[in-house]
Amino acid sequence: MNPRNALAASATLHCLTGCAIGEIAGLMIGTAIGLSTGQTIVLAVGLAFVFGYLLSSLPLVGAGMRLGQALRLVLAADTVSIIVMEVVDNAVMAVIPGAMDSGLVDPVFWLAMILALSAAFVAAFPVNRHLIDRGKGHALHHVHHDHADDHAGHEQHEHHSGSEHH
Repeated sequence: MNPRNALAASATLHCLTGCAIGEIAGLMIGTAIGLSTGQTIVLAVGLAFVFGYLLSSLPLVGAGMRLGQALRLVLAADTVSIIVMEVVDNAVMAVIPGAMDSGLVDPVFWLAMILALSAAFVAAFPVNRHLIDRGKGHALHHVHHDHADDHAGHEQHEHHSGSEHH
């Protein structure tokens, strides 16, 4: 597979995972506390953004980036992808008969969710590829993550070199 396609697929899947967790959590919470359909959708979309950003931030913070810097980078890199996913995901759910009215224990809901998330992946992949080709989007994560890895490897090398002198 072309390395840029692989990076775009990874970025899209990573983003989709956060969006799916947020969507499903929002739908579960909204249903459990008796929110209206509109309120539940707003909650689900909001949580999709939160979890999408969170899952993108964790590796950066784990690589040594400050949380504020990681969040700024993630906001710049992932917002367009998440918007595309959410628009497509919710549009697909809206056009599948019974999907929006089915409960979380109804197979119609889960089948519709699988179709909606699959369509969201297909729609967001070219967006992520376009951003990566221009050095934006998820490519920014890898630039910062790779520099953090290089720095960590360099520090480890220095540590090993220093210990050899004792």
